[in-house]
Amino acid sequence: MKIVWKKGFIRLVLVAGILWMFLILIALLFHVWSCQSSVSFFSGCPIPLSNDPDKIVIPKGRTPDDIVKDLSYVTDDELWNNGFQRSPLFGGHQNWSQREESFKLKSTMKVHCGFVRNSGAEMAPSDIKYVKKCRFVVTSGIFDGYDIPQQPSNISLRSKKLFCFLMVVDEISLTFIMQNVTVKEDGHGGKWVGIWRLVLLKYPPYDEPRRNGKIPKILLHRLFPQAQYSIWIDGKMELIVDPLLILERYLWRGKYTFAIAQHKHHHSIYEEADANKRRKRYARPLIDLHMKIYRYEGMESWKPGGKTISDVPEGAIIIREHTAMSNLFSCLWFNEVDLFTPRDQLSFGYVVYRLGGLFKFYMFPNCEYNSLFVLHPHTREHSSAVEWVKNITELDGKGSRMKESRGGLGLWTPYPGNLDSVVLPPVARTSKAG
Repeated sequence: MKIVWKKGFIRLVLVAGILWMFLILIALLFHVWSCQSSVSFFSGCPIPLSNDPDKIVIPKGRTPDDIVKDLSYVTDDELWNNGFQRSPLFGGHQNWSQREESFKLKSTMKVHCGFVRNSGAEMAPSDIKYVKKCRFVVTSGIFDGYDIPQQPSNISLRSKKLFCFLMVVDEISLTFIMQNVTVKEDGHGGKWVGIWRLVLLKYPPYDEPRRNGKIPKILLHRLFPQAQYSIWIDGKMELIVDPLLILERYLWRGKYTFAIAQHKHHHSIYEEADANKRRKRYARPLIDLHMKIYRYEGMESWKPGGKTISDVPEGAIIIREHTAMSNLFSCLWFNEVDLFTPRDQLSFGYVVYRLGGLFKFYMFPNCEYNSLFVLHPHTREHSSAVEWVKNITELDGKGSRMKESRGGLGLWTPYPGNLDSVVLPPVARTSKAG
C-alpha cells in the first residue's frame, strides 16, 4: 500500500511540475507578445508605448527650423578638381579651419556631408526612383557580408503601407544574401527579402567596411532625401515594435527631432575609447590620437549632473525627424567619423559638446533600447589588420599597407596644435562587459 501511495504521490508531483512549467512558458510568451505596451520582462524598466498604431495621430507639417534654416552641402573635392588627387574623396578634403567653422551655427550654412561628386556610394536608377516616394523610412544596412536581413515583427498594416523598409547593402553582402535567403525581384528591378527592399550601394568609397556602414546609418538624409522621418536599426537586429509607436514615443510625445539610447556601460567618450582599445575595435595609437585631439579641444570627461545624461550613445537605433538642425548634426557627426576613427560612439558626444547645447535630442534609457529589438549574432565576426595595431611604428614601412587610403585622413594630417603635452583623463573600468 505504501509503495502504491508513493508512486501516486510522485506521479502527482511530476504532473504538477509539468503544469507549473507550462504556465510559466505561457506567461513568458504573453509577456513577449505584450512588450510593446508594457514593462519589458528582460530589461526591467517601463516601455511607455501607446497601444494601437491605428490610433496614432501623425503631426501635420514639419518641425520649424529655428536656428539653422538653410542647409546645403559641399559637392566637389577641390584637390581633385585641381589635379592633386587621382579620384575625389567621399568626404572631400575638409581642412582644420573648415571643420572649426562648421561648428559655428548660422541661419544659412554649407558644410561637408559626404557624397562628393564622383566619389562612389551610388544607387541604381530603379532604387533612386523607388525611394523618392518614401516619407517614412525604416532603414538598416549590411556590409561585407556578415549579416542577413531579419524580418521585423509586430508591424501593423498601417505601418506596412506607410513606411518604406530599406536595407542598404554592398555588392559582397548582396551576393551573400542571394546565396543564403530567398530574394524576389519585382517587375521594376527591385530586389526584396520579405518586407525589406534591398538597396545596393555601388562603389563603396572606403577601404574599411565599418566606415562604409556609417553612410546609411548617419547620412540617411543624404541617401534618402525625401524622408521626413526615419528609424535606423543595425543589420543584426530584428525590430519587434511597430515603427509608428516608436516615432510617437521617442519624437512626437516630447517634441524631439532626434532620439538615441544611452550606452549600457559608458558615459564618457574616454571610457568608450578605452573599451575600444581593449576589444581591438581599431588601432590603439590612433584611438589615443583621436581622443587627444578632443581633449585638446576642451572635451571633458563626463560627470554626473552635467549637461548631458551621457556622452556615449548606443548607436544601433537612431530615430529622427529630418529637420535642418537634425541633418546638420548628422553631417558634423559623419565628418568626425570620416576624419578620425570609424567608431562613431567616440564622436557623438564631442559634436554635442561643440554645438554648445543648441542641439536638442532625447537620450532614452538603455533598458528601453533593449526591448525594441531581438539581437541576432553576426554570420561571422568582422576584423581587419589595423584593429590589432598596438604601436604607431607598426604602421611604418610594410605596415603602411594597413593604413586606410580614403578615410581617417585627419589622423595623418598635421594638427594645428601641440598634442604632445595632452594627457588623457584616467579611466576606471565600469563593467566586465564594457
